[in-house]
Amino acid sequence: MLRIAIIGATGAVGRECLALLDSGIVPVEQVVPVGSARSVGRDLGAELALSLPMAPLVTIGDLDPQGLDVAIFCAGVDVSNREAERLASAGVLIVDNSSAFRMRPDVPLVVPQVNPGALADRPVSHLVANPNCSTIQLVRALHPLHELAALESVVVATYQAASGGGLRGLEELAEGSRRLLEDRSAPSGPGGRFGQPLPFNLVPEIGLQDDSGLTHEERKLVREPRKILGLPELRVSATAVRVPVFDCHSEAVHVRLREPVTTAAVEEALAATPGLRVYSRSDSPSYPMPRSVFARPQDRALVHVGRIRVEPEDPRAVAVWVVADNLWVGAALNAVQIVELATKNGWLG
Repeated sequence: MLRIAIIGATGAVGRECLALLDSGIVPVEQVVPVGSARSVGRDLGAELALSLPMAPLVTIGDLDPQGLDVAIFCAGVDVSNREAERLASAGVLIVDNSSAFRMRPDVPLVVPQVNPGALADRPVSHLVANPNCSTIQLVRALHPLHELAALESVVVATYQAASGGGLRGLEELAEGSRRLLEDRSAPSGPGGRFGQPLPFNLVPEIGLQDDSGLTHEERKLVREPRKILGLPELRVSATAVRVPVFDCHSEAVHVRLREPVTTAAVEEALAATPGLRVYSRSDSPSYPMPRSVFARPQDRALVHVGRIRVEPEDPRAVAVWVVADNLWVGAALNAVQIVELATKNGWLG
């Protein structure tokens, strides 16, 4: 039985972690919710209708690491940089959702369905990194393609939902959409969480651009798949776009393989992969969409792949459309499954 702290428990990802722990994925003795000073006293168990054994909400400064097995960080890179290694030095296993430690050589970057061997042993650093939300669904679709015919290059365009900006991002999209529906000539106001107004808009910039023009989000999509897949020379080109959708990220993925394939072989490889739902041309609809993926818990836990096609002029070129719930598959569920894998491997709990 595990004692687990959720850092950032009142945020969008933290709430989903609590709900997933409540479903019994891992054996829990007690959950310690951690939030800001203004959240102290909130009864998250009652607010979220949870049956988890929960301690009172505390601030990170008041969190006692003694007796704590795991801390899942969902509070952003600044909090992770400031507090994660302090708790790790006390022997707590840290599963970090931020970008703080992902590219450190001594920190495994883990998607349990893709590189479970990275957690065969407990990392000496006591740190495990959760990949970027868009990276997780991408590598889960790429992995069976690599096993089928070996990846040579990847081009991906992501269409990322407002929930990637947390509760504030969701509120901005809802309120801004309401204003524009009431008055299309209403001023759009400041950019807020996304740098530019998101309602009825597309923002092709997620994070700051570097000198080459790549944004922070695009750099993650280039670097992280290489580490997770164990392909340091893999060529990846990424364009990340914020779209006025509440939940679920979508990706248009084009890959070039080292061997020729058929559409039937690609569909078969993807369909045989646990955790993927494949849509064929005979299905109706023949592709996943954010609204339908988010509608049911069983679909929120899967990576959905459709529009599968091999280019007629090039049998080594494959295109797929990938949709997944960024708060579950892309964050909370992957983090909890990391804890589950560590437990199954026998070195936690």
